[in-house]
Amino acid sequence: MSDDSRLVIQPLDTRHDRTGFSCGVGALDTYLSRQARQDVKRRISRVFVAASATQPNTILGYYTLSSLAIELDTLPLHLARKLPRHPVPAALLGRLAVSQAAQGQGIGSMLLADAVKRALSVSTHIAIYALVVDAIDEGAQRFYEQFGFSLLSGERRRLFLPLRSV
Repeated sequence: MSDDSRLVIQPLDTRHDRTGFSCGVGALDTYLSRQARQDVKRRISRVFVAASATQPNTILGYYTLSSLAIELDTLPLHLARKLPRHPVPAALLGRLAVSQAAQGQGIGSMLLADAVKRALSVSTHIAIYALVVDAIDEGAQRFYEQFGFSLLSGERRRLFLPLRSV
């Protein structure tokens, strides 16, 4: 993004061009074009999109948020021993993608920061212990780890970030 272009992150709506989005990962592109609006309508997840203020209909990136409970035994022992003996409430960052044209411009980091901010905001009204992410591949896993996410025990690419650490 150029310095004079402001990024706007907002809920997905009908004005956004979902079919024009391509991040290079078919499953993420297909989700946005075919499934995202249905998930929003059914209250399965919330979808947030990034666009420039000058081209508000063009999606530069997106992420999804939904609720989740994580099993206590998947958390590191030093954290689990301080928690009640039942599943722990969390927010799930299920998908995060940046269009191929906008990759390398920091939009993924901005989307992640926005997701953390929204989870923190909701956690003042509803208990949320951590933000959980499903990394699609090793590169995505490294991306999340650089922001302090850690692997859940027994999970291949599911990571978490306790919200109190933010």
